[in-house]
Formats: sequence, C-alpha cells, structure tokens
Amino acid sequence: MESEIRYAMVTIDDPAALLAAVRQIAGETGTQIILFDADKMAGRVHAASALAHAARSVERGDPIARTFEMEALLYAAGTRQTRIGRTFGLHGGENRCWAAVRPPDDRAWTLLSALIRFEPDPCGFTPTHRRRLWDLFEITPAELAIVGQDRLAELVLERVALLDANR
Repeated sequence: MESEIRYAMVTIDDPAALLAAVRQIAGETGTQIILFDADKMAGRVHAASALAHAARSVERGDPIARTFEMEALLYAAGTRQTRIGRTFGLHGGENRCWAAVRPPDDRAWTLLSALIRFEPDPCGFTPTHRRRLWDLFEITPAELAIVGQDRLAELVLERVALLDANR
C-alpha cells in the first residue's frame, strides 16, 4: 500500500490530545497516520523505509507491534523495544516531523492541516542532527570514514533494515 510523506511543524501542549485527534482523522478517512520525530530521522527516505519495512512485516503476518503505527516507529528506531520506538514519535513542545498518510488521502491531509503546519522539506543535516543520528544508530567514526559523511542516511537505512535480520 502506498504512503505519502510530508514535512511539518507542530507545537504540542497535550500529546495525548493530539494523538486522539490524529486517530480520529485516521478513522474518519480510513487511513493510517504516523508522525515521526524528524530530529531522530535521516530525512524523508528514512520515514519511507520504516513504512515499507513495517508494511512488509504486517503483510508477512509477523509484526512486532500490535498496530501498524507502532510497527513503523519501531522500524524507524531500528529496534524491537517499544519504549525506544515511542521516542521516534512526537513529544510535548515544538516538533519537527515527517507526517505519513497511508494510503494517500487528500481529506486526511486537509484535516491534519488544522493540527500541524506543513512546510518545505529541509535540506541536509545540521551538525547537531548528525551527532544525534550517530548516537541513536551507533554509527562509528570508522564507518563514516569508509562511506563518507554524505552517506549518513544510507547508514541509518542499513540499521533499519537490520531489524529484520535481527528478529
């Protein structure tokens, strides 16, 4: 099943209320909506990879999580641990995020726009973002020396794919 991913900003006063509103939109539109914390993601490609791996896991009948949304967060984090996977979702305060709607649905995007601000895709990684990704995905200086700094996203995607191998 196809997904559409957009970049957005959202200020969250009550995470539970936002999650309830997102679930209501998903229910009304017959979609699945996943909001990834962009500060922990290696861009749109990372969100797309997590969604694809989660979809395959569900289609095979062997998901780790009970919901597709949590399955996608687990793949984004590259872990089977839900306490870690949850941290790849949103938190209270200001959030940069990758919003995914599966299957793509214009009405879902319209309803979501009342909750979050869609913005142009950011380009590249800040030094802080790079360090965060190195730490989150345990990427070593030796790995970066071999492949180069410009291929950081590929190393993160490798970690996402390894979740299947380590199951």
